[in-house]
Amino acid sequence: MLHQQIQQALNEQITLEGQSSHAYLAMAVWAETNGFDGTASFLYTHAEEERQHMLKLMRFVNERGGVACVPDLNASAQTFDGIGHVFQLILEHETRVTASINDVVDQCLKLKDYTTHNFMQWYVAEQIEEEAMARKILDKLALAGGDKGALYLFDRDIMNLEATHA
Repeated sequence: MLHQQIQQALNEQITLEGQSSHAYLAMAVWAETNGFDGTASFLYTHAEEERQHMLKLMRFVNERGGVACVPDLNASAQTFDGIGHVFQLILEHETRVTASINDVVDQCLKLKDYTTHNFMQWYVAEQIEEEAMARKILDKLALAGGDKGALYLFDRDIMNLEATHA
C-alpha cells in the first residue's frame, strides 16, 4: 500500500507534470503564430511527452493502491519576449521539476519506500536530459544572437534535435 505522504507527493508531481504539458502547449502556440514552425513542432512534441510523464505517475499511484488526482491546471503565459525567453522559461521550469522530483525521492528514502524510489529513478534520469537539452538550446540561441538568418536556421534545425531526443 502506498504511504499517504508519498501519495500526496506523487499527486503534487502529477500536477507539476500536467502544468509542464500545459506550459509547453502555450509556448508551442506562441511559436507557431510567430513563424517558428520548427520550434512549435518541438514544443508540441514536448507537451505530449510531459502529458505522458503525468499519466505514467497516475498509473503508478493507482497500481500501488493509492488514488491519483486529475490536476486542475492554471493558465500558462500566452505571450513571450522572443524565442530566447521561451527557452529560458523552459530551463527555469525544468529546474523546478527536478527539485520536485528530488523531493519525492528524498521522501521515499525517509519512509523506506524503495519501490517508489526505484520507479522515480526514471524521472531523475529524464530530468538530467531535459535540463541539458534546455541549456544546449540556450547555447545555440546565444550563438545566433539576434541574427534573423541564424534564428531561421535554428528553427529549422530544432526539429533534428527533436528527433534525436525522442
